[in-house]
Amino acid sequence: MKTAKEKGGKPYCLGIMVGRFQTFHNGHKMMIDKAVELCEEVGVFIGSSQESGTFKNPFTYETREKMLRRIYGKRISIYPLPDIGVGNNSRWGDYVLDNVVEKFGKSPDLLISGKEERRIDWFDSVKGLSISELYIPKTINISASQMRGFFLNDDFESWKQYAHPLLWKDFDELKKAVVDSRDNTETDSI
Repeated sequence: MKTAKEKGGKPYCLGIMVGRFQTFHNGHKMMIDKAVELCEEVGVFIGSSQESGTFKNPFTYETREKMLRRIYGKRISIYPLPDIGVGNNSRWGDYVLDNVVEKFGKSPDLLISGKEERRIDWFDSVKGLSISELYIPKTINISASQMRGFFLNDDFESWKQYAHPLLWKDFDELKKAVVDSRDNTETDSI
């Protein structure tokens, strides 16, 4: 079987990325942009998809999907990925891989991630599977926690420095979700 590059296309057939995107920021965008550049297909799995209405996870899956769809349209495939309560280890990796195969009918050949070194062993238990990992260094000094802080402080100017312009009109709606959830520490993790 020929690789995508051997067929004259991009270097990878299927790249995947897992993130909570609570809230989506330009650091996330940089990673997805690189995946789109390098991969024939890109699967973005929204982690903790069952979570919403809490300080750490204020946005619903649908809100997070809408943000990604507005920016990327059909250039990426987006799927929910609920927590299973096992942490970042090879069991979680098996769960991610099962979801990828269920959605795409094949295994990924590239995992795009940020500074999360704990993802290195996600696929250790899978024999005979070769998945490259592309670590995107953090060159944009922002986190989703900081972005949520901008909402709490009603600081549109700081927030928009790290948010895609297509999301700027959603500031008030997103801010409301963060403000409404700031005191809720309950979780729906399974």
